[in-house]
Amino acid sequence: MSTDGQVLRWWEALPSDTRAQVDEELRRGRHVPALKLLRDALGVSIPQGMDVIGARVELVRPPVEDGPVDPRALVRKAEALGERVLAVEAVWDGDTVHDRFVLLAVGETRDHPLEAVYASTATRHLGPDERVGGRPHVAVAAEAIGVAVARALRVPFHFAGPDEPDDRAPRWVRPGAAGC
Repeated sequence: MSTDGQVLRWWEALPSDTRAQVDEELRRGRHVPALKLLRDALGVSIPQGMDVIGARVELVRPPVEDGPVDPRALVRKAEALGERVLAVEAVWDGDTVHDRFVLLAVGETRDHPLEAVYASTATRHLGPDERVGGRPHVAVAAEAIGVAVARALRVPFHFAGPDEPDDRAPRWVRPGAAGC
């Protein structure tokens, strides 16, 4: 991990037009193109470039909006989908800067995103500690909201990767799907 001083020196070494391009990519949430610009201009490694991006994104990207955390609003959203909900599932959907879980209503034909649960949501509801009972606080918040929605809909709740963010964790399988 790079020091703050190193990150600042790399940033200041960039030509002003490249800095503007990097910031614009980050405003759009496009980290890979921003990383490519940094690497092409400075020859930094991927981890070094990600340290620069991590520092910049907090300055240039608008704050993440917390969505509704009222499970009743999510239940209404799920009930209005136009197909039967088989389960509610939480899946990790992190990027290089923000960890988040997406709550999905698993329908008969496809998954329907209900809400993203961000670390800021977890902090607001659980306090500033990043871990609760050894688990990431954003996972604890996603589980609490997801369980409440699933109970109200009278369907199972499934959490892919509840202890650590894992985008390869086993997902909910619809009954009758291939391999069942």
